Amino acid sequence: MASLTLTPLFHSPTFLSSNTNTHTVTKKLSFPSPTRRRLLVNGKEYRSRRRSLVLRRSAVDDVPVLDPPPPPPPDSSESDKTELIASLKLKLLSAVSGLNRGLAANTDDLQKADAAAKELEAVGGPVDLSVGLDRLQGKWRLLYSSAFSSRTLGGNRPGPPTGRLLPITLGQVFQRIDILSKDFDNIAELELGVPWPLPPVEVTATLAHKFELIGSSNIKIIFEKTTVKTTGNLSQLPPLELPRFPDALRPPSDTRSGEFEVTYLDNDTRITRGDRGELRVFVIT
Repeated sequence: MASLTLTPLFHSPTFLSSNTNTHTVTKKLSFPSPTRRRLLVNGKEYRSRRRSLVLRRSAVDDVPVLDPPPPPPPDSSESDKTELIASLKLKLLSAVSGLNRGLAANTDDLQKADAAAKELEAVGGPVDLSVGLDRLQGKWRLLYSSAFSSRTLGGNRPGPPTGRLLPITLGQVFQRIDILSKDFDNIAELELGVPWPLPPVEVTATLAHKFELIGSSNIKIIFEKTTVKTTGNLSQLPPLELPRFPDALRPPSDTRSGEFEVTYLDNDTRITRGDRGELRVFVIT
């Protein structure tokens, strides 16, 4: 009969539980470095490799569990920037408040609003709408337009004047933007004066546009139509779509399209600068 002898060349380390009153279990752990054993059969030597190491531990031993590392502390520079932006937004809102959306602004008011906007734009950094166009989605309320200081509803563009010659009172102004349909509507609430003793007529004028993104932060709008809808006591009347002037009769300055740059944008505040230099400040509704 062949004789077989198994002789280890290296002794594997064995860990025994110090608790001798309990039974033991065997666990095998794999290690990258093999252990060599010598196998003798009828005087011939064969060598084998094993990659397991026997560990004996008590079945009732506690297995140590390491707590996960604590989360890294917040970036102090990012926190400081957030606080600075909040402070600059408050400064801008204070500069434009009480100006009746810009209709009551004088030269000093225009300069203060522009300086406050530039500070916020500088800290906020460039706006890239090519990767964040969805932030434009929604209905935005106009807080301030530097163009309204011209005392016309068109701002730096043709539009009806406000005042005694044409008794039009400007109410809230909104921009409604739909990034899927590319609709871009300018909405103005107006109060039209009529001869006494009739009450003023309240209307909502909607200037419908389509928009497209030019570059990373410029928006081009193309006019489509104007719709006027009475509100208040006359809200039951149907909306009226105003006819468009033929292109041949339209003034050269009335291009019915425009372009502006979004210079600051976050979840609730938007600043734009138009192709004719007007500064506008909006908040989301």
